[in-house]
Amino acid sequence: MPLRDLRLIELTYYGFDRRGHQGQLVVHRWYAAGFVHVFKRLYEERFPIRRMRLVDHYGADDDRSMTADNMSAFNCRLRAGSSTEWSQHAYGRAVDVNPVENPFVTPTHVSPPAGQAFVDRTQDLPGMIHLHDAVWWAFHSIGWEWGGEWQGTIDYQHFSANGR
Repeated sequence: MPLRDLRLIELTYYGFDRRGHQGQLVVHRWYAAGFVHVFKRLYEERFPIRRMRLVDHYGADDDRSMTADNMSAFNCRLRAGSSTEWSQHAYGRAVDVNPVENPFVTPTHVSPPAGQAFVDRTQDLPGMIHLHDAVWWAFHSIGWEWGGEWQGTIDYQHFSANGR
């Protein structure tokens, strides 16, 4: 994918401290306007986001970014568990929202480790995403699908344009 297809967008998000903050995401140009719409809705709903920094701030290390509870979109990396397939993040077609509160869960692993406290999805704690909540509807409105609906491996933080 050529770099000219990516867009840097600056967004205001509602923080866990109940204040507005400026953040940045890089997404594919086709989705930039949709992201502005999504984050306008999330701000209006007062959905808290821990932080929104470019993954470059973490040396493009996905584990470091998730451990910091950082929301990120573009990251030129392989798909989790694959040595040959690019992640949807590598195309700017995926975003991870509050990774600690919405962990990546396999039958034997939780990532990031602090996400273990949020595996029980009957909890309704700030920053968590649930089926048909405001976050789900905001992304659903632009046609994006949620990894929290996957079977087996569940990625509660993940939304993508193609459901992968």
